Order: sequence, then C-alpha cells, then structure tokens
Amino acid sequence: MKGKFGLALGFALSLLATTSLAEAAEGPVKIGVLTDMSSLYSDSGGKGSQIAAEMAVADFGGSVLGQKIEVIGADHQNKPDIGANIARDWYDTQGVDVIADVPNSAVALAVQQITRDKNKIFLISGGGTSDLTGKACSPNSIHWTYDTYALAHGTAGAMVKQGGDSWFFITADYAFGHALERDATEEITHEGGKILGTVNAPLNTTDFSSFLLQAQASKAKIVGLANAGGDTKTSVKQAHEFGLTNSGQKLAGLLVNIDDVHALTLDIAQGLIFTEGFYWDANDETRAFAKRFMAKDGLMPSAYQAGVYSAVLHYLKAVKAVESKDTQKVLAKMHATKVDDFFSHGGYIREDGRMVHDMYLLQAKTPAESKGEWDLDKVLRVMPGDEVFRPLKDGGCPLVKS
Repeated sequence: MKGKFGLALGFALSLLATTSLAEAAEGPVKIGVLTDMSSLYSDSGGKGSQIAAEMAVADFGGSVLGQKIEVIGADHQNKPDIGANIARDWYDTQGVDVIADVPNSAVALAVQQITRDKNKIFLISGGGTSDLTGKACSPNSIHWTYDTYALAHGTAGAMVKQGGDSWFFITADYAFGHALERDATEEITHEGGKILGTVNAPLNTTDFSSFLLQAQASKAKIVGLANAGGDTKTSVKQAHEFGLTNSGQKLAGLLVNIDDVHALTLDIAQGLIFTEGFYWDANDETRAFAKRFMAKDGLMPSAYQAGVYSAVLHYLKAVKAVESKDTQKVLAKMHATKVDDFFSHGGYIREDGRMVHDMYLLQAKTPAESKGEWDLDKVLRVMPGDEVFRPLKDGGCPLVKS
C-alpha cells in the first residue's frame, strides 16, 4: 500500500510541477496601455487609462497563472506609424499579450491590423470609428466603450426628433471625424433631416474661427461637432465667444467626455446634448468606482478610462477561467461570458467584436442645477445597447455569417 501511495503522490507532484512549468513557460500576463499621454485626448485617456488598467489588475488580485500581472504604458502621439511601431515592439520583444485603450481611430486601425497579424488581443476603448467592427473588423479585437454609430444614433437622432432638422458639420480631418460625420449623416437623413454643409478642420487645431463663420452662414439649426477631446473644447469655447448660440443655432457635441464639460465649465457647456458609454454619477456602483479613481488621478473617470478597467477585468477573468493566456482560448471565453461590473451588467460581445451595452444620452446642466464641482450632467435617457449600436447584419464585417 505504501508503495502505491508513494507512486500516486509522486505522480501528483509531478503533474503539479509540470503544470507550474507550463504556466511559467507562458510568461506573465502583460498588458500594454497605448494612449495619448500628452495631447488633445490625454485627459480622457492618458495616464488615467493606465491607472484604470492598474486598478482592474489590483481588484482582480494582482496575479494569474501563478505570476504577477504587469501593466506598461506608452504615448502614441496621435500618429499611426508611432502607434504601430510601439505595438509591434510590444508584441515581438516585450511579451505584451493585450493592448488596451488607443484613442485616435487612425492609430487604432493600424494597431488592430498588427494585433491580428501577431495573434494577440486588442481591447479598444478610446478609438471610436465604427469601421473597427465593420469593414475593418478583426477576430482579435473587442470594441468596448462606444463607437461613432452609437454616438450618432444617440445624439443626432435625439436632436432631429427635437426639431433640429438642418445640420452643418465641423469635422476633425481624420478617420474618427469622417466616420462620425458619415454615421451622423445617415441617422439625420433617416430621421428626415438634411445636411446644409460640412468643413474639415485639422486635428488639434487652435483656431476654429473660419469654420464657425461658415457654420453661421449656413443658417443650419444644428452645428455638429464631429471631433473630440481638445478639439471639442476649443470649438465649443470659440463658438461661445462668437455668440453662435445667441443667434438661435445649437451645438451638438458628438463626442463629449466628463473632463471636457469640467474644463469648459457649465457657463459655456450648459445645454450640450451628447451620448456616453459611462457616466460616473449614474448609480451607486459607478460612484464608488469614480471615488476610488479620482483619489488616484485627480479627475473623474472618463468613459474611455472606465472602459479600459472593464475590458481588462473581463480579459483577466477569462485567462483565469481557461487557465491559459492562449489568445484564441481567452477570446472564446470572453465572447461566451457576459460582462458583469459597474460598467455593464449583461453586456455581451458579438462576432464582429462589438461589446453591446447600454449607453447614456446626457445633457450638461445649467450652473444653477449643479450641486458640486463634478455634478455636471443629467441623464436624459438610458439607451439599450441593442437599440443604439449598429445591427450586426448592417456593419459589413466579413466575420459575420450571412
């Protein structure tokens, strides 16, 4: 009996050692937060996105597969070639398994292709073009927080229904801006509105005067800002200085984050209607996360940052469940498991890579309505994900079975 017990014990220890060696051979899980650390999207993403990823790792427990989880960050400088080079180096030489965030759709599209080529995982929070789950979709990517279709469907659709049936666009001249204008135009015309004109503005421009003059001259009821980050702040401020809204025109911020409203102040931002994937003051769970995040970052979390947290946590849960960081096993588990956290309860990942969850139609409060520094927005409507995101059949993703 002793001999049989000894053999069994030896076999068990050998199996345990083999498993531990296999886990060690895979190396630690390594997460790269690729974002804008220094320019127009740095408040919405930036170091806050890295903090969000680190919070997710800490809340998960800090380790998986017997090893400590690592988080690194880098600045893509809003240049696709720089972002692509960082992604390639991370995958080839630094052992990164998953890249998260990537505001700037042009950079996100470049990183998406490299991620697919290297068979890694891309968790997109900051990048917005709906092409990421459309014609450019990838089996290795999950588009987590928002996209241009949802923004357009939420904001433009609501404003046309309120009588804003003529539009002029000021559009950021790169992939995100053009996709946002395109998706908003489709929604506006579908609802019976019309487009009176459009003008392209260089990314990170400091002078919107000529673009605003064209918008005023168009007599459009709505001036649609198909931009984001610092461009949104600058264009809204200068529209206020021009007295554009005093003449009866309204501004539609097609992508506005909490940090944008805070920087603008309610004196300027009041009345803006916009669509978000996350709002810090939506419920007790979001408020609890926001309080913890603000203690580390000094600002309330943006939708980008909250999305990074949620996506990274979901990824780590999948790694633990399949007991491997094998890309295809982890992706399959992520797709098969509903998202359950403060960001979304019941969110799910479609075959085109879209994570479907509720979105918020928000309006910036008046100064009189606000009860504190960050009491900036009110929820006009919670929009179900199946309603606000593009139908699976309409995206043109080659991965979708007809």
